[in-house]
Amino acid sequence: MNIQILIPFLLYLLFMIAIGWYFYSRTKNLADYILGGRGLNSWVTSLSAQASDMSGWLLLGLPGYAYLSGLEAAWIAIGLTIGTYLNWKFVATRLRRFTQAMGDSITLPEYFENRFQTTSRFLRVISALFILIFFLIYTASGFVAGAKLFSTVFGLSYTVALAVGVLVIISYTFLGGFYAVAWTDFFQGLIMFFAILIVPALVVIKLGGPGQTLDILRHLNHNYLTLLRNINGQPLSWITIVSLLAWGLGYFGQPHILARFMAIRRAEDIPRARVIAMVWVIVSLSCAVLIGLVANAYLAPLPAGESETVFMVLVNQMVVPIIAGFLLAAILAAIMSTADSQLLVASSAVTEDFYHTFIRKKASQAELVWVSRGTVIVIAIVAFLIALDPDSSVLDLVAYAWAGFGATFGPIILLSLFWKRMTANGALAGIIVGGLTVLVWKQLSGGIFELYEIVPGFILSLAAIMIFSCKGQVPEHMNKNI
Repeated sequence: MNIQILIPFLLYLLFMIAIGWYFYSRTKNLADYILGGRGLNSWVTSLSAQASDMSGWLLLGLPGYAYLSGLEAAWIAIGLTIGTYLNWKFVATRLRRFTQAMGDSITLPEYFENRFQTTSRFLRVISALFILIFFLIYTASGFVAGAKLFSTVFGLSYTVALAVGVLVIISYTFLGGFYAVAWTDFFQGLIMFFAILIVPALVVIKLGGPGQTLDILRHLNHNYLTLLRNINGQPLSWITIVSLLAWGLGYFGQPHILARFMAIRRAEDIPRARVIAMVWVIVSLSCAVLIGLVANAYLAPLPAGESETVFMVLVNQMVVPIIAGFLLAAILAAIMSTADSQLLVASSAVTEDFYHTFIRKKASQAELVWVSRGTVIVIAIVAFLIALDPDSSVLDLVAYAWAGFGATFGPIILLSLFWKRMTANGALAGIIVGGLTVLVWKQLSGGIFELYEIVPGFILSLAAIMIFSCKGQVPEHMNKNI
């Protein structure tokens, strides 16, 4: 184990835990623990939203895909960029205002219940259940990424590396809640941004500049730099292009991103946050694809199944160990920034939407905070068990969970904010149809079933909402301006 690489890792981890400890004393009630008392500024909101969004797949999964498939991977980046902008432009401000105006809702299931004025708890329970299902998968993807990082860099066994990453993430999420998660994500977003800028720039310089790098890539495979053909020279099918662009649909339903919109100090701060977020996203996604491309020109072919380690391999070969330690810490930042958010949102669903609603309606705020902390540990353990398979793909797990949230909650979020005629019946139907479509479609293959499951899930969820909203009473408060 290289001590010069280990030192930056340890300093980084201690800094994250210190943030958690600092905010431990500032967490007074469940609203503080889950939503930070709606007190985030523009910079923290934007960078924590994007850092929690991208996760370890930004430095592992996406560069790995670009390494194997060339510029085809850019379709994902294009879809995500469009989705990010539309989410900040059309959802962020209205969601911030709606959630506060409707009972000061601090979780999505609570917002749905208040928005549709339903006395039945079924909508809230079903929403929380799907949040748990897909966050277990999503959190597991972060743990897998952490295990690959520690095992590759420090030579640890997969299981030991997995356990180390899980313990670190649990520690500061358990202590500080949303305050700690948002502020650690802010710093982690900065680390990720600079690392993903520096690494491809160093590779291009070592290869002799942009022109020489392009020449090498064209010599290796002239299809490597085309958007409309795969690396074998065959035209990309419409299913492939639509599936890759459809990643952008997922943004509207991601609870850990939507929580940032709900937590910003004022709705008026969102335009500034949107600009910061878009700069971060465009640069980060472009550089992630570039890393995969230039790695082919710089590295010897990687062994089968190790494409997702391409960023780590580049760093180890290009810079001295002490600098490598800081750059590799960016991967840990990417992993932790998403896993902590997922743990927190999942625990909030259990605490507020199950425990507080059905088990202990008169529970004190201190009790609810400790129940939420305990739930963080339980969910992390289950996700740890899912992640134990060393052959798990970070990108595959992220894609599955991303589709689940996008199809389950994306349509209901959009229509609840922009369509007054939407009813509780429509919301419930949309959640069930969207979630089940993703779960079933994922198990099928061949022909049309190669289409990314978020597409049919999103479309069928929209249809179900519109059809079932024809029945039921439109909430009276939707006739008021919010």
